[in-house]
Amino acid sequence: MSYDKIALVTGAGSGIGRHSALALADAGYAVALAGRRQEALDETAGLARDPSQMLAISTDVGDPASVDALFAQVQESYGRLDVLFNNAGMGAPGVLLEDLEYEQWQAVVAVNLTGSFLCTQAAFKIMKDQDPRGGRIINNGSVSAEAPRPNSAPYTATKHAISGLTKSTSLDGRKYDIACGQIDIGNTATDMTQRMNDGVPQPDGSKMVEPRFDVQHVANAVVQMAELPLDTNVLFMTIMATKMPFVGRG
Repeated sequence: MSYDKIALVTGAGSGIGRHSALALADAGYAVALAGRRQEALDETAGLARDPSQMLAISTDVGDPASVDALFAQVQESYGRLDVLFNNAGMGAPGVLLEDLEYEQWQAVVAVNLTGSFLCTQAAFKIMKDQDPRGGRIINNGSVSAEAPRPNSAPYTATKHAISGLTKSTSLDGRKYDIACGQIDIGNTATDMTQRMNDGVPQPDGSKMVEPRFDVQHVANAVVQMAELPLDTNVLFMTIMATKMPFVGRG
């Protein structure tokens, strides 16, 4: 079966990536699922109403050869790419900045920043030459870029960098009809944020249970951005738990 709309979601084996991939499939996209764990990707594919819409490809987004192989397989399978959701991301252990190991820093940079760049670069090469030309790239940012948590330097720094990558991609993609926007997410309910139910560190040294919101709302927002015509762009969107301690003094 052929599809008119093709999307690729990184970090699609769980959480935001999984829910967004399923929402894009419900919106009529064929979806390539990228992530390190093949078993998790296959599980995501099996949750789709029509698993034939899904193409699960084990990928290390921080490795150029792995990214090249991913996009080559997408192009071979579908012939085009309309939407890339750069969602794959990770954090480092919440240790004191001065105690963070180089390898921990480098691992976060490789996935969060280098991975997004490599996938964006590969998407450009497909999108600028396809007919009809162009496409859309959505980057997963974070409210942490504006209001960091304690002991989160690698994650916060890379999410600041993603904002710069979003702006550069939006500018450099204009001549190819490639739109780029960013979704900044605060406290969506996934396994990664489960710890918030037990309290997370605050800037004053205390711990606080923080509100979370349904991850499906993030997936719906990704689809909303993806479905815009290419002459229209959401450059930055923030979606967050209404009562999370973000706006205000820390």
